[in-house]
Amino acid sequence: MTRLIHLLSRRLAPIAAALALGACASAPTHYYTLVAPAAGAVTPAAAAPGLPFELLPVSVPAQDDQPQLVIRQGGQGVALLDGHRWIAPLGDEIRGALSADLAQALGRPDVSGLAHEGARVARIKVDVRRFDSQPGSDALLEAAWSVRVMGGDAPERTLACTSRFNQAVSGAGYDALVQAHQQALGQLAGEVAAAVRALADGSARCPGG
Repeated sequence: MTRLIHLLSRRLAPIAAALALGACASAPTHYYTLVAPAAGAVTPAAAAPGLPFELLPVSVPAQDDQPQLVIRQGGQGVALLDGHRWIAPLGDEIRGALSADLAQALGRPDVSGLAHEGARVARIKVDVRRFDSQPGSDALLEAAWSVRVMGGDAPERTLACTSRFNQAVSGAGYDALVQAHQQALGQLAGEVAAAVRALADGSARCPGG
């Protein structure tokens, strides 16, 4: 009997391994990006181009700074989705999305890391305070941000503001959730771009102020 069990175990082991591999293959990991397609949520302004800008690294809440998508469950619960991940660290994803949207809104490039000695430039700092995800419901983005226009012959000007966007998720699934976050980031970029233009013109007022 012992020999028979041993023989069956040897014959069944490859089958069990194949079944395990099949189960793994049926549940691939999905990767997401916050960088919207080229025709993103921000419409290029019809006015003259704004200033070139320098977008500093973006900080994000520690609880959301995970490789996996973090979703809300009820009032207190959260879940990390192992099969659904960001393609890059969340702070880098948000920075990349904002950089692309700001470049589109201002009609000028992100000159971070490039030499621009003495040139007039807008330095932008974004601190994400909340980044909440509720599939099928809404994507919440709350951020404190500042714009500092410096260089050139004009006096230096600074503006610090906060923004909050609660973007409805238009559909089921995580693709729709990520798209809602892209739209919220596009709205934030629009407000920051408006502040850059206002400071360049000599005024300083936060959105809604």
